[in-house]
Amino acid sequence: MKFIDEYRQSDLALKLAEKIATISDKPLKLMEVCGGHTHAIFKYGIEDLLPPNIEMIHGPGCPVCVIPLGRTDDCISLALEPNVIFTTFGDMMRVPGSHTNLLDAKAKGADVRMVYSPLDALKIAKQNPTRHVIFLALGFETTSPSTAMTILQAEKDNIENFSVFCNHIMIVPSLKAMLDSPDLQLDGFVGPGHVSTVIGTRCYEFVPREYGKPLVVAGFEPLDILQAVYMIVKQISEGRAEVENQYGRVVSPDGNCKALEVLSEVFEPRDYFEWRGLGSIAHSGMKLKPKYAQFDAELKFDVPGLKVADPKACQCGEILKGVKKPWECKVFGTACTPETPIGSCMVSSEGACAAYYNFGRLSKIAQRSANSGVR
Repeated sequence: MKFIDEYRQSDLALKLAEKIATISDKPLKLMEVCGGHTHAIFKYGIEDLLPPNIEMIHGPGCPVCVIPLGRTDDCISLALEPNVIFTTFGDMMRVPGSHTNLLDAKAKGADVRMVYSPLDALKIAKQNPTRHVIFLALGFETTSPSTAMTILQAEKDNIENFSVFCNHIMIVPSLKAMLDSPDLQLDGFVGPGHVSTVIGTRCYEFVPREYGKPLVVAGFEPLDILQAVYMIVKQISEGRAEVENQYGRVVSPDGNCKALEVLSEVFEPRDYFEWRGLGSIAHSGMKLKPKYAQFDAELKFDVPGLKVADPKACQCGEILKGVKKPWECKVFGTACTPETPIGSCMVSSEGACAAYYNFGRLSKIAQRSANSGVR
């Protein structure tokens, strides 16, 4: 295949769905780890093509969604520091903290700016030598190499008024936490595509080896996801559990060696990092190595670092773990909407609640609620 529309051919999608239905009628719960997969599943109606015995469960692969309230409050605290320009990707602007968000802080006078890359933030630092520029470094191994490269560039250019508030996280420890969770019994995984372009596929071999679950790394087009589901169901029906790569046109077993070298040069694992819904997970977050301490905002500023409980009405934690569907949250689509979000899952472009809300699932939700007697 050469063109994008070839990955969206409805006749091939129907054939794949029919093949999946003939392999097994056993009830199966498959988790798509990445939030990008969740949005693709709902955007293209893949859930409606799959046989009723297969249930897709969304995972914690949305980096904005898993940042806990306390870390969001830390961002706002940094943005309100005197003489600071706080820079961030657009998704984080409206993520609620315990009392407010970055967009409201900007409206009240904080200099908060949306950027498209950490290099944009470094450019702002060069243009404003009398002010300190903080970049909110956020995301899995997909985005962390760009942060690492920017720090190396800042060191090379001797930029002293630039630092990062590091919230980069790693996918493998979160997968282990999901597999160890007693709340969730899964039969297989649709592995993340973007992250795997960096870290490769070998790092997932513990999933079949230690837990006996198949994992298939997948792309983000409809036929990619359907083929990955087909490969998982085929493994299960044949009594196999392996790591397979559906996204071979982009992902290699060893990943991007140059990106991994840069990550190893700049970052080291934190002892623990708190995830919304999953709690503190050992060695799941990144921090700057001591040799780059001059670029660490947590060392330059007094960051509160408080743990803050989620609002009682918000069930983002259970949704991120896949224990509940968004429509099972009492405030979903009523008090909590993209215009008035209570939780981060409704804000992010990869959030599960946003996927359910934005792609016309409300009629199906109402039907399911009626069938289950929910009022």
